[in-house]
Amino acid sequence: MTVENNETKVEDSSAKSTPDVDSDSIRAERDGFKVERDELKDLLLRRQAEFDNFRKRSERERSDYLQYAAMDSVRELLPILDDFERALKVEAPNSDYAKGVEMIYGRMLEAMKKLGLEPIDTAGKTFDPHLHQAIERVETKDAEDNTILGEFQRGYFFKGKLLRPAMVRVAVKP
Repeated sequence: MTVENNETKVEDSSAKSTPDVDSDSIRAERDGFKVERDELKDLLLRRQAEFDNFRKRSERERSDYLQYAAMDSVRELLPILDDFERALKVEAPNSDYAKGVEMIYGRMLEAMKKLGLEPIDTAGKTFDPHLHQAIERVETKDAEDNTILGEFQRGYFFKGKLLRPAMVRVAVKP
């Protein structure tokens, strides 16, 4: 029986040394898995953020496209509004005819305003090259320098963006 006890003791001592080696390798493997898990978590979070940014950018681009899709159509209709404005300036022999043209112009302008068209106010304003196109410069002492004296063609914004600059006559000091 002594032999068995000795064998058992020998087995026990070898078993103790193996778990130490195994536990060290298991710890190292576990630490490796933790690092890999953390890297994968970070990668997942980055990919989720990238996807979220892509989704937001796509929604914004789609919204901008829908918001400004009518811009080209409205731009094509501006010459018609200009024609109405010129027709209203001409003296008509029949007042009913002039009133009808004025009503049609008013309805068309209101419909286009509902779409987002906004006229640029130029009367008495200071010339702004971002909003106005100077067609004529008039030397005068009656008005301040760079004051708009008259409008050749009305300018418009479309939903806050410049659609067409106003063509104006500008005062300059002699």
